[in-house]
Amino acid sequence: MCAYVVVAEDDKRQAHVIRHYLEHEGHTAVVVHDGRAALDEVRRRRPDLLVLDVMMPVMDGLDVCRILRRESELAVLMLTARTTEEDLLLGLELGADDYLTKPYSPRELMARIRTLLRRAQRTAAPADDPVLRIGALAVDPARHTVDIGGRQVDCTPGEFEILASMAAAPDRVFSRRQLLTRTHGSDNYISERTVDMHILNLRKKLEADPGRPAYLLTVFGVGYKLTDGTGHAH
Repeated sequence: MCAYVVVAEDDKRQAHVIRHYLEHEGHTAVVVHDGRAALDEVRRRRPDLLVLDVMMPVMDGLDVCRILRRESELAVLMLTARTTEEDLLLGLELGADDYLTKPYSPRELMARIRTLLRRAQRTAAPADDPVLRIGALAVDPARHTVDIGGRQVDCTPGEFEILASMAAAPDRVFSRRQLLTRTHGSDNYISERTVDMHILNLRKKLEADPGRPAYLLTVFGVGYKLTDGTGHAH
């Protein structure tokens, strides 16, 4: 697919490299160098993907991501020089779909971008998938909607992929690696902690008491399963 991508990177050399690789693969790329410009460009042009550096002037990438997640489900790939797990998980908690730590290879960057664009394309494509119902939870793969007890729940693309995969096989126990493969393909660079953060965010959105989940249960030593809400955490 040929996509429209906004690249928000204040390092002009890095931004030039990213744009070059995107255009080489047939995509249209526009570069901005601060967070406010990124927000304005996304609102104006509605791109398919935002490549977002964390450390930027005017407004940093975390604030951009926080604001955008209230407005859209745009796929966001975050670039960060921060390497602590807490910093990386914060980006995911704010709604980024993936992150890449600096320094990175252009080849790895493009692999991540291809994965996110494929996911966005699947989400946007019309489908005949039936609504997946489990207890009071309804997941609609065709319309990319989630509701629980009639209340609509906004999910990031990554969260939706995980939830839809689990809803298609209720009570099946999925390992973190299996869920990671469904959301990021066979990308071995991604930490399995990414799945934990997506599950944590989903529990905040779905569960009456996220600390005592009834739907998204942990199976210790294995992974997670989705139940009809009558179960109890292990």
